[in-house]
Amino acid sequence: MNQVALITGASRGIGRGIALELAAEGFDVVINYAGNQAAAAETAKLCTERAATAGHTIRAEVCQADVGQAPDRERLTGFTRESLGRLDLLVNNAGITSIGRADLLDATEENWDALMAVNLKGPFFLSQLAARWMVEQTEADAERRPKIINISSVSAHAVSTNRGDYCVAKAGLGMVTKLFAARLADHGINVYEVCPGVIASDMTAPVREKYDKLIADGLTPIRRWGEPSDVGKAVVALAHDYFPFTTGEVFNVDGGFNVRKL
Repeated sequence: MNQVALITGASRGIGRGIALELAAEGFDVVINYAGNQAAAAETAKLCTERAATAGHTIRAEVCQADVGQAPDRERLTGFTRESLGRLDLLVNNAGITSIGRADLLDATEENWDALMAVNLKGPFFLSQLAARWMVEQTEADAERRPKIINISSVSAHAVSTNRGDYCVAKAGLGMVTKLFAARLADHGINVYEVCPGVIASDMTAPVREKYDKLIADGLTPIRRWGEPSDVGKAVVALAHDYFPFTTGEVFNVDGGFNVRKL
């Protein structure tokens, strides 16, 4: 029986890249999306094709849900249980960027709340739902090693004063990782944070020119844009339990952004 991965925000960008890499490794995947059903269906199609090329037969299911809404989170986990019957990996990837990218002195409470619902509250409470189910599974079968992976950002520790809400949410997600890692370790459930840097996606398309120049000027030692597949490969390594004695840790996929130079 294939392992099952639920990836939020997987209709495009980093989420799609993660789903494709997991499918290539033989995971059944649940492709969550908020609004773009056509893109999610395309991701599912690509996943089955990618799996077949790698010699695997998988199921790729699509489920609409806004992770910022409690009823949707319940429906998403219920769909996964009913459709595939197990959950080996939750990838909290869904996120939105700052609405309007307003300066800190102009940011609104309404926009703050909208972003926090998706980027921080959603992952926390979806992890709670998934963790309860994962604990059930490990109690029934001690050989099972489910995992939760949170997709964060270098913005968790690099400030952008026109994206304050986004930075705070990603920093908070780091604590969510540590909290669930501490709570679930006794159940054999490891929790990780993957921290991408500048990744080519729909979200970064509007600032492509800016980052082209920064990368060329040495923003990162590896002078190229990251790709969604770079993040996907990191998730695969964690999903395969290659780090069984590690939990609550951050895995940077950022081209060396954190390397300081004099």
